[in-house]
Amino acid sequence: MSSPPQQSHERYERIFAEVEAPFAFVDLDAMWANADALLERAGRKPIRVATKSIRCRALIEEILGRDTRFSGLMTYTLPETLWLAEQGHEDLLLAYPTADSAALRELALRSAADPERAPLVMVDCVEHLEAIEAVLGADAPPIRVCVDIDASWWALGGRIKVGPKRSPVRTVEQAVALAREIERRPQIELDALMAYEGQIAGVGDEPPGRRLRGAMIRFMQKRSAKELAERRGAIVAAISEFCELEVVNGGGTGSLETTGAEAAVTEVTAGSGFYAPTLFDSYSRFTPVPAAGFALPIVRRPGPEIATALGGGYLASGPADAARLPSPWLPPGLKLDPEEGAGEVQTPLLGTAAASLEVGDRVYMRHAKAGELCERFDVLHLVEGDGIVDVVPTYRGEGKCFL
Repeated sequence: MSSPPQQSHERYERIFAEVEAPFAFVDLDAMWANADALLERAGRKPIRVATKSIRCRALIEEILGRDTRFSGLMTYTLPETLWLAEQGHEDLLLAYPTADSAALRELALRSAADPERAPLVMVDCVEHLEAIEAVLGADAPPIRVCVDIDASWWALGGRIKVGPKRSPVRTVEQAVALAREIERRPQIELDALMAYEGQIAGVGDEPPGRRLRGAMIRFMQKRSAKELAERRGAIVAAISEFCELEVVNGGGTGSLETTGAEAAVTEVTAGSGFYAPTLFDSYSRFTPVPAAGFALPIVRRPGPEIATALGGGYLASGPADAARLPSPWLPPGLKLDPEEGAGEVQTPLLGTAAASLEVGDRVYMRHAKAGELCERFDVLHLVEGDGIVDVVPTYRGEGKCFL
């Protein structure tokens, strides 16, 4: 695996000399280094690509063509899923349940035309099954579904839940009961199972300056991975006694090693690991290369060590804390003003590096999460070596906003 070129303010300034800021970009040398690392960490398991973290059709297609082990897409809304199907994509797994009746009706039409290639939709309760049945005609072929299993870790005898608040289906008995309910409904076909261990896949175990918290996270993740492997294996075994599961999906960028090692899992998922946003800087198991960023122009100099950029308030979703703010990246030595943070119309940047910035200069920032940055920009400038090799539309640039 080759190393990407050195990332520096000077390099990017040469590359983007003729591009007006603000703009967003992806460094392909870094992204492909990350892609190779993802494949290595996943072992022999294929990796389903999470579109939520990419949100650029051109890059999604490039990733799928990179290696045969990048196989299938995990989508985040049903309208997005149907749109990707219209563009010729197959092997689509919707990661989240839907209550969109219009989209479900469109899915029913697509399933009727080609049942074997229709997208899989996520369910975790009887209400989801009823919503699907409500849009189907009497002679419609089955809709293919995936059951979402709660992958959280329950500490202290079940009194504390650690992990995303997703599916209510946790135990073997609950999973079998829902699978049996699906089997009783001739217009719904159970083909897949998914369990996303967000407390491992999305939580870095080496938070900067917080050694005790890091030790606690590693303690939690080790025990959570062991418990989930046993429970997921038992659920798969129990359901497989009466239903053939084509797909057992698990994991995310931060848990490829542990999830990929489970015999019951047929595939893992990754998305954020391609762009490597700042939320993935604090893992001990791997070190991704920053591959996506955005540039802001300096428009004010309020003081000797203050340079104010235009815009920049591109906050990531999640709990309202500093970890969701974008981070100054290049030139090194900049930091956000704790009183203003990253603002809608301006972002003051502090530090010794700010002293050398003049009005009209650019600074390069990194987003806290992956694909959400694409909701702010119509295009991504793709960099390779010492030049821009392409400019491609994001979902937004194609006129699509799915959430």
